[in-house]
Amino acid sequence: MLSFLLRRLASTLPVLLIVSLLVFLMLRLAPGDPAAILAGDAASTEQIAQIRTGLGLDKSIPEQYVIWMSQVLRGDLGQSYYYKTEVTTLIGQRVEPTLSLALITITIAVLVAVPLGVMAAWRFGGWLDKGLMGFSVLGFSVPVFVSAYLLIWLVSLKLGWLPVQGYKRIGNGLGPWLYHLTLPAITLSLIYVALIARVTRASVLETLGEDYIRTARAKGLPERTVLVQHALSNAAVPIVTVIGIGIALLIGGVVVTESVYAIPGLGRLTVDAVLARDFPTIQGLILLFSFVYVLVNLLVDLSYVFFDPRIRY
Repeated sequence: MLSFLLRRLASTLPVLLIVSLLVFLMLRLAPGDPAAILAGDAASTEQIAQIRTGLGLDKSIPEQYVIWMSQVLRGDLGQSYYYKTEVTTLIGQRVEPTLSLALITITIAVLVAVPLGVMAAWRFGGWLDKGLMGFSVLGFSVPVFVSAYLLIWLVSLKLGWLPVQGYKRIGNGLGPWLYHLTLPAITLSLIYVALIARVTRASVLETLGEDYIRTARAKGLPERTVLVQHALSNAAVPIVTVIGIGIALLIGGVVVTESVYAIPGLGRLTVDAVLARDFPTIQGLILLFSFVYVLVNLLVDLSYVFFDPRIRY
């Protein structure tokens, strides 16, 4: 187990290196000049050139990459062009809203989707099963921003139950924190409920056809015990896998959701940085997202040992 963990941790370094190189090159080769954006429309060519020199953009791309990587290896992600603040400071200021939204979203998705998937497998071919399949198709088909605006119209504008936009930090109280995050979390969780429920249904349905399930039922065990302790526990590996994938995919959903609901998190920061051509901030955020993605995949792999004793590393 320890050797596997060390190998996986070591493999993250080349992955992050390749990601950093690709992101760095794509940003530099894409159209748009950060110096021109910072200078404004009325700036002269000389003023833009001075800003480029001050930002280090007058150097060759290999030189810029070496300088940036040397800073990253020292734990310095550079200074934001737009905010004039250290990127690490910006990320530290914005991480709480994103982490809060992600945790509530995945909690709602798991608590709703897993029981739904188990019940749909148990009642295979019934109205619940058909309804779940229809919801899964709908959940995958409707974009997040469309669901967001529909829920805002219904829940906030028509019913007045929850606020349209905004965020309250958890330091202001658990109630206001949940009050402002509930609607964004429900919006973002719809697609993950559909994904996790569908995989849960397929995995449990396959498990229910096994001989040990028939043996458990023949012994007279309660159906709840058969479903939870025998069927669900033996179908846990693919379910945990898709939950891990869902956590990793939250990155894309958070960007859209935070923009719609005006939540000052990492997703909103990413959009603002892209619009401002803020290279250091974009690079730092993508490195962070890549590291989280790799870490989640590692934790999912390690969790297999607890759900299936036959798996050994």
